[in-house]
Amino acid sequence: MSATSEGVKAATPPESRPVEAAPAPQIDAQALRRRFAGLLSVAGGLLLWELISRLLIDNALFLAAPSQIALAIYNLTITGQLGHHVAVSALEFVVGYVIGSALGVPLGLAMASSDTVKNACQPWVSGFYATPTVALAPLFILWFGIGIWSKVLVIVTLVLFPVTINTEAGLRTTSERLIEMLRSFGATPWQIFFKVKLPSAVPFILVGLKLGIGRALIGVVVAEFFGSRAGLGRLISQASDAFNMPELFAGVVVLAIAGIVMTAGFTWLEARLVPWTKD
Repeated sequence: MSATSEGVKAATPPESRPVEAAPAPQIDAQALRRRFAGLLSVAGGLLLWELISRLLIDNALFLAAPSQIALAIYNLTITGQLGHHVAVSALEFVVGYVIGSALGVPLGLAMASSDTVKNACQPWVSGFYATPTVALAPLFILWFGIGIWSKVLVIVTLVLFPVTINTEAGLRTTSERLIEMLRSFGATPWQIFFKVKLPSAVPFILVGLKLGIGRALIGVVVAEFFGSRAGLGRLISQASDAFNMPELFAGVVVLAIAGIVMTAGFTWLEARLVPWTKD
């Protein structure tokens, strides 16, 4: 009788339960507020700028309105002048920035790994980093002419040293206890470098590269001020000589947008490569 009742219970299907719907994706209210605050700040600043330039100053010779700047960018784009100037400055920026970064990271690694290399290079790094390199732009133009390489050299000297200093600082902040623990487990120097030291230095390297973006853009413009046939610096210089404020601000706005986009790209890259820095 007992076995029969147990068989009946086993054959009885379980009670059906209602299927729960998947939870709706929650919108990050904090992230939305941050984005909205940024957009509102930009929109408010542009509106205030427009009102001041239209109502208070009302003279494009002294201050161009955002609408006038947008019209100047449109006209320069239609005539092809803006594209030509941007292409020249972009080539100078890319070549100089890549060379400066490619030299700065290994130099920083070498200075952090060897006290002899650090003592030999530190006076030069400190001296050149503190020197207003843009003041050397006329000398570079005298040596290399008004072609691309004089601008590239200015950009390299501006990018090299912040990347070097940040790379060295990143390696030197690695936890010594963690390194000793890996050595006690028989880790080789190369394993310690790739598993501990380099990941520890990556956030510092990215900071140095982000600093290099602004310095490289400054180098492009200043070098083109002193001597160039084309480029955004040349465009700004020509507009300044002609008192054409809309075109002058157009060149500045293009440079600012380029800096914002590249810095945002490095911030995105940092979030993917070193997510632990958010903690």
